[in-house]
Amino acid sequence: MPQFQTWEEFSRAAEKLYLADPMKVRVVLKYRHVDGNLCIKVTDDLVCLVYRTDQAQDVKKIEKFHSQLMRLMVAKESRSVTMETE
Repeated sequence: MPQFQTWEEFSRAAEKLYLADPMKVRVVLKYRHVDGNLCIKVTDDLVCLVYRTDQAQDVKKIEKFHSQLMRLMVAKESRSVTMETE
């Protein structure tokens, strides 16, 4: 399970993993108040990418990335539903 040190490397690898097979990818966000750590994990059961941070500035980056992934997921769903109804 590769743990990335920089956000840029993680976000590129996670996006690449998602685009390779969108139906198998899961995203997990976990916050531990005791440590003050936020962890984002992206996996497709074969590859697991992890990024951990305790910096407040990284929270905004993670939030933006997570919302972009959610938009991609919704867009794929709406296109497939549209194609099925026609």
